[in-house]
Formats: sequence, structure tokens, C-alpha cells
Amino acid sequence: HRLANGTIIGPLVHRTEYLCNNLNPQWQPFQLEGRKLNNNNEKEVLIFTVYDHDNDGTHELIGSVQTSLEEMTANDSRNFPLINEKKKQKKGSKYKDSGTLVLNSVTMEKFYSFLDFIQAGLQMNVSFAIDFTASNGAPRDPRSLHHIQHGADNQYTLALRSVGEIIQDYDFDKQFPVLGFGARIPPSGQVAHDFFVTLDQQNPYCTGIPGVLAAYQNCINQVTLYGPTNFSPVIEHVATFARTYSQMPNPSNYFVLLIITDGIITDMEDTKRSIIAASSLPMSIIIVGVGDEDFDAMEELDSDDRNRRLSSGVQQAERDIVQFVELRRFAANGVWNKEALAQCVLAELPGQVLAYMKKLGYKPNSA
Repeated sequence: HRLANGTIIGPLVHRTEYLCNNLNPQWQPFQLEGRKLNNNNEKEVLIFTVYDHDNDGTHELIGSVQTSLEEMTANDSRNFPLINEKKKQKKGSKYKDSGTLVLNSVTMEKFYSFLDFIQAGLQMNVSFAIDFTASNGAPRDPRSLHHIQHGADNQYTLALRSVGEIIQDYDFDKQFPVLGFGARIPPSGQVAHDFFVTLDQQNPYCTGIPGVLAAYQNCINQVTLYGPTNFSPVIEHVATFARTYSQMPNPSNYFVLLIITDGIITDMEDTKRSIIAASSLPMSIIIVGVGDEDFDAMEELDSDDRNRRLSSGVQQAERDIVQFVELRRFAANGVWNKEALAQCVLAELPGQVLAYMKKLGYKPNSA
């Protein structure tokens, strides 16, 4: 806690994990922004409070200590006696302390924001991937997620327009590669899991969101929806470019893949392995779920729990790079809450970029 007004315990700054049946607990290291810790005031009083954890929630106070960041970083010794005021009052002069809190390491690092890297020249490259599998329904069927009706959005054009207009501002040149998967494509009718929605084998790029929408509407009239729903080929496609830039000495480019799908995924293990491999690269994936299917599998890919990173067999992701957004959650009575949608779409991207930069020790002036 921070100490507010000198006497009142202020807002909770951080809560550690709890350790069971341990008389000498060692908690995991943690990081906090200076603004959250002490409002960037090294002299502000901080209160560390230690409890004996009980499963029924009636945690018993062991003791607390008051200190400051200035004191913690100035002293060679970081052993602080834990004081329980009730026991101190009861025992009087016989009371010494209720244990010792040892801070093994306290360091201060300069925090760089996502904007710092953008201003230093980091280029964001956004790609789209669209699900053209038969599970979406035949485009001529009004119930289809791909149904084209003049002057009206279907689920995919709505997602492309709503989410695309949010994410486009992160792209440095507004030239978007647009990939498709799960369709039979002309002229051969062969099933493709990684094709250009422009249907031009030499040029995947669309100019701005209007160009993306035009390419999609032209494509849906020329391909045959098929299957299966494989994510890994489009992930690998973008990862190839991210891998090339990851081998350069300075982080000049970061890649974002926006996948729009109805949620029925068939190559889950291959997708997991592709995401795990991409987690070491300058790359993030935003999955937008359309329609009314069960999206539990997508939630599994979006491993928000810091203690449960995505894994497949013995492989584990280095960091969380997936953000899942269920489009229907942002509609009420036919009205879209674009502000909430934007907040959700972009909730994790800046942090994912910063996690990559920090992992490799990059600073904005090297971007």
C-alpha cells in the first residue's frame, strides 16, 4: 500500500502470490511502474503487510513495515522487522517483532512507452487473414456470415471495417497484405490455406481499409468456401517476415496479424506450435471471432494468465502474443460500442511490443 495523508492506508499497489505451509517464504520478483508504486515520489511512504493465508479468507496479520523507495535503494541492508501493533501493545517492552521481511533486490529502471518506440521510428506492419471456410455458410444464404447484400455489412465486412479502422492507425504506410484461408480458388479450384485475397499472385497489398473491403467483396464472389479451418499457414506466412527482421541488429519493424474467423479451428496443435515459435519474434496476433460459435479454443490461445503461457507438449511460448476479441460482445440492440471495441482490440498490443523490446534489451533510440 501507499500511505495516504500520513495516517490512512492508501490504495493497494501490489499483491503477491501466497505460499502454503512455508515458514520462510520467498515470493516471486515483480515489477511496478513508478506512477503506480509511489506516484514517482521516492520519498512517499510505502507499507508492506504480511499475512498468514487462510483458505476461508480470514487471513491473520503477521506484521507490517513502513519504508520508502529512497530508503530501500539507499541501504545496503534490506532487512525490515515486521511489527504487529496489537501484539506490541499487548506485550509491551517484551515485544521485539513478528519476523523479518528481507528485500533481496530493489532496482530502478527507466520505463519506455509504446509511443516512445513509435516516435523513434518503429514501423508497425498490419496484415489481415480472412476465414473462407464452409462453416461460415454459403454466401448466397442470408444466414451466412459471408452473405453479400448491397449496402449492408455482413459479419466479415463489419469486422474488417470496425476493427480495421482501429488498427490501421498503427500501420506505417496503410498498405495491407490480405490473406485468405480455407477456400477453393480460381482458376484451378485447388484448396488454399494461404492465398492473396486480391487473387493476384504477385501482389497481396490493399490500400487502406476501403481497399481491403473491395478486395474481400471481389474475392467472395470468385472463390468456393471449403475447409478445413487451418490457422497455422497464415501465422507462418507473417512469421517468415517477422523472423527476417528479428535477425537485424535494431528493431525497425513489428508485425501484427489480424485473423477474422467463425471460430471452428481444426489444426489446433499446429496453430499452437506456430504461435509458440512466433512468440520469440517481433509479432502479435489479434483474433476476431464473428458469429455465434463456441470460442473456447480461442480463449485457450489467448493466455492472459502470466502463470499459464501457451504450451504444446514440452514447448512453451516465451510471451503472450495473442489477443482474442469476440465481436458480438460489443453489440447491443443493433448498436455497436466502437469505443469499447477499440479498447479491447488494442488492450494488449502495446504491452506485447514492450515485452518483446525489453526481452531483447532494446531501447527507443536503437529502434
